[in-house]
Amino acid sequence: MTQLPTKPAHALPVCPEEHKWLIEGLWADQAVGIVGGEPKCCKSFLALDMAVAVASGAPCLRRFAVPRAGRVLLFAAEDALHVVRERLEGICAAARLSLDALDVQVITAPTLRLDLEADRRLLADAVERLAPRLLVLDPFVRLHRIDENVSGEVAPLLAWLRELQRAHSLAVAVVHHAKKGASRARAGQALRGSSEFHAWGDSNLYLRRAGDSLTLSIEHRAAPSRNGIPLALVENGHALALAIAETQRAVEPTPASTIERVEQALVQSGGPTSISALRDACRLRNKSLYEALAQLVAQGRVLKTPEGYVLARS
Repeated sequence: MTQLPTKPAHALPVCPEEHKWLIEGLWADQAVGIVGGEPKCCKSFLALDMAVAVASGAPCLRRFAVPRAGRVLLFAAEDALHVVRERLEGICAAARLSLDALDVQVITAPTLRLDLEADRRLLADAVERLAPRLLVLDPFVRLHRIDENVSGEVAPLLAWLRELQRAHSLAVAVVHHAKKGASRARAGQALRGSSEFHAWGDSNLYLRRAGDSLTLSIEHRAAPSRNGIPLALVENGHALALAIAETQRAVEPTPASTIERVEQALVQSGGPTSISALRDACRLRNKSLYEALAQLVAQGRVLKTPEGYVLARS
């Protein structure tokens, strides 16, 4: 009888630090996962930026380092081939790279159905022949005719991609849509269809738009996550590429002192003001208010009149 192989925990292999990341902090080495977001959130631009980074060794988004470059295999189902080239050229221009030297192999077949055994064999053959470090499939909805809401139909297809990843030691990034109007849900739970998508990923990237603001959240199975990284689609001539938006940290206002709050309330009142009106405007306790007024009167900055307190004229 054949037995399951086992090893003591201390004998399990150790992954060297330099082999942990395909893209440092962004995508784990040999990870499968989702690049998700609602329509018009630049998911394809982000997936292509990953492709350019891995193929060239240049930092993704000009920020996330690539320890080891390698070939990329790309299937962009929703874009014409000339659009794919134009976008790749734009990202190369932002990264100061030449498209001619980029090892990105683009699948030019008009369709690829991973719910069909024949198409699975074609993709597996291409992966075996080209040996990419990263496979990008954009978007998931164009890769099948299953019901994305039915776990029993989604799980086998994702499991096949996992088997492909393990058999060939590559990373797999699948672009997938989020539900419309799901901006308040957790990023992974906002993905369209079965919860299998969120559970499947080792590294997941989620893009969200609020008004004109675009943010990126990074989620890993075995590393810390990051939320709310600001991104912008930057135009350079005719070239477009995503970039991390350089935002200035807002300066926290210094809380106003009791004295300043009383003076401000007197400025806004424009005339003599009673104790009760000042207390309501400044939201101060009587003791604090009386102490502040006594100090201001002693300094000659406020006058006490029969009608109330008023700022002294300079």
